[in-house]
Amino acid sequence: MISLSEVLGDLRDLVECESPSDDLAAVARSAEVLARVGTRRLGVEPERIVIEGRTHLRWRLGSGPTEVLLLGHHDTVWPLGSLATRPFSVEAGIIRGPGCFDMKAGVVMALHAAAELPDRDGVTILVTGDEELGSPSSRALIEQEAAGASAALVLEASADDGALKTERKGVSVYDVLVQGRSAHAGLEPELGVNATLELAHQALAVSRLGDPELGTTVTPTAARAGTTTNTVPAQGSFSVDVRVISRTEQDRVDAAMRGLRAVLPGASLDLVGGANRPPLEAAASQALFEQARTTARALGLPDLTCASVGGASDGNFTAGVGTPTLDGLGAVGGGAHAEHEHVVLDQLVPRTTLLAALVTDLLARRSVATNRVHATGGPRP
Repeated sequence: MISLSEVLGDLRDLVECESPSDDLAAVARSAEVLARVGTRRLGVEPERIVIEGRTHLRWRLGSGPTEVLLLGHHDTVWPLGSLATRPFSVEAGIIRGPGCFDMKAGVVMALHAAAELPDRDGVTILVTGDEELGSPSSRALIEQEAAGASAALVLEASADDGALKTERKGVSVYDVLVQGRSAHAGLEPELGVNATLELAHQALAVSRLGDPELGTTVTPTAARAGTTTNTVPAQGSFSVDVRVISRTEQDRVDAAMRGLRAVLPGASLDLVGGANRPPLEAAASQALFEQARTTARALGLPDLTCASVGGASDGNFTAGVGTPTLDGLGAVGGGAHAEHEHVVLDQLVPRTTLLAALVTDLLARRSVATNRVHATGGPRP
């Protein structure tokens, strides 16, 4: 039986150990707190996996290969000291505190759900420490763990009103670098090649690569150029954020970005970057979402809804290796990365119960399929 008081106690422990992604020591401290919480609930110590100084935790439960992967992260965007102005609190049915919604509540839910399973064999819990940075050190670990699994369940927070996330845009990130030629802006500007003007041409060209009908956004963002107010700028750059629903669109935009050419005589371009996360396409989530709806109905819970969102998660990686993936199974609330970040208290236990039942159903389906193969004389896995 899932205890709300125990879930809250564990969540408090995690929230009160601040874990900004860019602070390796803070992430390591958070990992130790999480390891103690998980060991208390599961009776098993996690593996501590340190890559490039960042600490990730993995619980492989049972003796068999991974069938169901529960995926989350314990790093947050909140800097050290945030607790001083935003302490952990529970008031009027709302939980507050830095990182409570994104996504420490989801991590606690994964641990408590796994503790409820009648059979844990084949369940792996992976909690990484650099998701908010784009998962630079954990991507290969996530993909490796997901590659052989039948399902990846991502404990990121839900969409509005508790909707599960069945579609996430893929992300590409670029820097467009411009080389011009400096000159005195007052005496002989005609001798220069103005990097700022070239940047303007390129930013306009890049902005036209989006396709609203297909959900593709291509957005020039931070720009930099020049050294002094009286010098024609010789160098400049701007960053580009790309969000796409399909791999086809991700490839199209990438080809167009690599096809950019300088407009001003004497200017030259260079491009850095590329795809960061593949899209989590709806097809990767459809069957799992229907299974989750069936499970929720059997539990007497309200009918589940789903949403397509622009933000990416590590679920993009699991879907990218071909593993059926369902995201947004974590806390219900809102305000990720914002001052009003919060979790709805009375949804914690029902959502954790749903997660445990969904994992149980998925493992049971695996067993039925395996027995059917054995009964027909097929090869053992």
